[in-house]
Amino acid sequence: MTHQLIEPTIYQGQFGEFTITESDRQGVVVYRGALAVAALCFAIGVGLVLWQGNHPTVLSLLTPLYTVFCLALGVSLVTIHIYLKPLHQALQVFLAIGCAASLAIAHFSPDPFALTVYNQPLTLFGVGFTFVALTGIFFKEAFCFNRLETKFLTFLVPVLLLGHLVGWMPLQVSQLLLILWAVLFIVFAVRKLIQPIPPDIGDKSVFDYLKQQRLAKANGQ
Repeated sequence: MTHQLIEPTIYQGQFGEFTITESDRQGVVVYRGALAVAALCFAIGVGLVLWQGNHPTVLSLLTPLYTVFCLALGVSLVTIHIYLKPLHQALQVFLAIGCAASLAIAHFSPDPFALTVYNQPLTLFGVGFTFVALTGIFFKEAFCFNRLETKFLTFLVPVLLLGHLVGWMPLQVSQLLLILWAVLFIVFAVRKLIQPIPPDIGDKSVFDYLKQQRLAKANGQ
């Protein structure tokens, strides 16, 4: 019994030919899985808040949900493909700031984490960086794939957070936008799971070219 070797597909990029490896594919699967976990945690959290947000049990559940959300978001920002390395690194730094601020608030505040953030909007100057990183993912997906849900999310997330920060948004409106955020996030995550893998990897020749440019610049200094 003979086994035929399957030749890898060769793609023509902007700066040359490239192939997609199994490692590339696994990275995309991890990226999408992490987004799905983050979206699920967020949707469950929103559902609990709108159901019985003041119940002690609900408040205690929101902290681990947010923790898993942040961890999943971190994994997605490690495995996401973004041509502009400074932007990629900036999103990772934003998430790190948001997580550090969240950890400090959760540790030093006598109240549950979610209740502290809700009652003290100024905490968004720290915690909000987590959602800046998330918005960066939405923006990247909207720019690269022209997805309608990510276009809405890129606008909706900052509006909702700023509305809570300055206190001008009525409660009913913020609840409606929160539900819309959760629904669109789930839609986005599900659509990512069924999307063909190669588009998420992008043009590897661009990554190689940019890497060579950085190396040449570093060697020239």
